[in-house]
Amino acid sequence: MTIQFFFLQHNISLTKRTALKQFIHIIFKKEKKSLDNLTYIFCSDDYLLEINKSHLQHNYYTDIITFDLSDTNSGKITGEVYISIDRVRDNANTLGVSIKEELHRVIFHGALHLCGYKDKSIRHAKEMRLAEEKFINLYFSECST
Repeated sequence: MTIQFFFLQHNISLTKRTALKQFIHIIFKKEKKSLDNLTYIFCSDDYLLEINKSHLQHNYYTDIITFDLSDTNSGKITGEVYISIDRVRDNANTLGVSIKEELHRVIFHGALHLCGYKDKSIRHAKEMRLAEEKFINLYFSECST
């Protein structure tokens, strides 16, 4: 099981990476999913917009795109999560939360997508938000001291 972080844009601080990686493993365990390999790529709005256009045919900015690259026969999850640091900063400002909290919310959001959570309908979005809040609260109470 591997979790990796790659920074194409370096204007963000992601501290306690080992604890964060261990906590992401906990998310998969609590969701009863088997993780094989997960890669997070932190990038700019423009970089993620190009991915959104070329892979999803969407012409708008987004904070995150998650690709499930799992081999359906293995039962183990492999994924890539692209996160726009520009969107994280703007969303944190709009929502009135710290960049650190918003960054972790988006990181957990990507993991939850790979665990099977959806967010396109109102009901699914509410379930996703509840799971995000649960894991944010758990992470910051246990791992971020």
